[in-house]
Amino acid sequence: MTDATPAPKTVRIGGASGFWGDSMVAAPQLVAHGRLDYLVFDYLAETTMAILAAARAKKPEMGYATDFVDIAMKPVLAEIKRQGIKVVSNAGGINPRGCAAALAALADAAGVSLRIAVVEGDDVSAQMPAVRAEGTRDMFTGEALPEKVLSANAYLGALPIAAALAAGADVVITGRCVDSAVTLGPLMHEFGWRSDDYDLLASGSLAGHIIECGCQATGGLHTDWEDIPDWAHIGYPIVECHTDGSFVVTKPEGTGGKVIRAAVAEQLLYEIGDPASYMLPDVTCDFREVTIEQQGENRVHVSPARGRAPSASYKVSATQLDGFRCAGSMVIVGIDAQRKAVRTAEAIIERTSGILAAAGQPPFTSTHIEVIGAEWLYGPHARTRSTREVMMRVVANHPQKAALDMFAREIAPSGTSWSPGTTGPGGGRPSVSPLIKPFAFMLPKGAIEVAFVLDDERHVVPIPLDHDGSAQATATIDPSAFANDDGDQMDVRLIDLAWARSGDKGNLSNIGLVARRPEWLPLLWSRVTPEAVRGYFAHLVHGKVDRFYLPGIAAMNLVLHDALDGGGPSSMRMDPLGKGMAQMLLDMTVKVPGRLIDPPRTR
Repeated sequence: MTDATPAPKTVRIGGASGFWGDSMVAAPQLVAHGRLDYLVFDYLAETTMAILAAARAKKPEMGYATDFVDIAMKPVLAEIKRQGIKVVSNAGGINPRGCAAALAALADAAGVSLRIAVVEGDDVSAQMPAVRAEGTRDMFTGEALPEKVLSANAYLGALPIAAALAAGADVVITGRCVDSAVTLGPLMHEFGWRSDDYDLLASGSLAGHIIECGCQATGGLHTDWEDIPDWAHIGYPIVECHTDGSFVVTKPEGTGGKVIRAAVAEQLLYEIGDPASYMLPDVTCDFREVTIEQQGENRVHVSPARGRAPSASYKVSATQLDGFRCAGSMVIVGIDAQRKAVRTAEAIIERTSGILAAAGQPPFTSTHIEVIGAEWLYGPHARTRSTREVMMRVVANHPQKAALDMFAREIAPSGTSWSPGTTGPGGGRPSVSPLIKPFAFMLPKGAIEVAFVLDDERHVVPIPLDHDGSAQATATIDPSAFANDDGDQMDVRLIDLAWARSGDKGNLSNIGLVARRPEWLPLLWSRVTPEAVRGYFAHLVHGKVDRFYLPGIAAMNLVLHDALDGGGPSSMRMDPLGKGMAQMLLDMTVKVPGRLIDPPRTR
């Protein structure tokens, strides 16, 4: 009798949060039905870090994502312990020790024993004077670094997470780390991947990238949204990871949503920039040759990625206070609603600018007008010109809060002073908020000591410094030329030819476009050129457009520069993160030989 060959090891990781504010149903759903080895949470964004910095300034024990302790972990603590599920989260924000202390207190009160590790080293705010003195500048704008900052945190990687798990931690809490590291760390620990196993590290990072945005991997934000069932009970993502770097994306049984190839392909492209050089602290990833295949119902297989050495520096994301902002709105109903809304907003700005001038105060730093409901973002492509219900939105920035308190007061009088049909849904006077401006720069890895604390003992984690990330990706040729361009042509919207998803990186808009049929990619490549995209978005995009080819999934990635009015908290637009850019591009029409495609989709 011979021993049976043991089954290959599989590690199941559930993604329970894509941002601070994700649903409270995620952790209980995954713990109850996911059969997990690890539960991971991603909470942090640039704006979140600034909010946490302000919170800690008021109360020293704060500065972390409180939802992690109070909303996510509280209802599942006992079951996590019973099942032996490990937890990794970047909920620590700028106070990971405070987060760990709060979780430890909760566990003690519940009679649950947990070994909690804290990763440290990302907070580099104390180094800012020296960094500024060295002449370091913003990596995107080239501007000098500001004198004062609210927060400055390096994006750490997965090595300290893996080390903490190897030391016996049940829960690992980090400050700022790249989103995918909360998944890569457990995989490095479980499979014994080394820091120079670059292909494996890229593959594990891809697994983390797919689940780091929660339900975006299980049908959320999918182009064909009507095909995704039961939004209210949508399942959160699970990756079944294998030692060769491949993985399967799935979700808990009995939940809503749908795990399909198209949605996973959309998520692969989400906010990655150049797919040949997606740079992370542990590895430079190349996702171009990755393939994605439907393996069964709610099961999608993703092949391993390729990787190269990372750079010798960390990216630092920092924030500064850049004055204050107020955004107010009024509803306008009736004939010529759009024109009345624009005139109302212009009158508010003119009146309040006059008040400032009369008082000898400086003018607004900037102002912005939008009409929601009139396809304002579409600019020259807008179709709705005679809508009879709109919301006027007017925004102003100013160095002084008092100036915007006055601005806020002068919005409501439009309801009795100017346009007929002016009303509002209630909610009172708009508030004035700090205007947080993000900036970023690179800091040598040797300038940061990375460590984790477990059982009150601090362990320094060695970070490789002997690489410079200079290895270039192998060249990829463009798709074959479109060879069937003769015959009668018809105008077809891109939504009939492709799926798409968009997001941001600062002031860059990233639009991923996946051909509905692989054989259509040469057609798309010939039509959706950087010049065509730049022209279509000329009213919004003020920089160049880069285009990248992913043969593995028959897709292209478009990176639009200077596209988001500064992006994030700096932007005055109603869509500061470019979430709607893909939907707008899908409405663009291209010339297509009529014989090549199915009848257009009805939308």
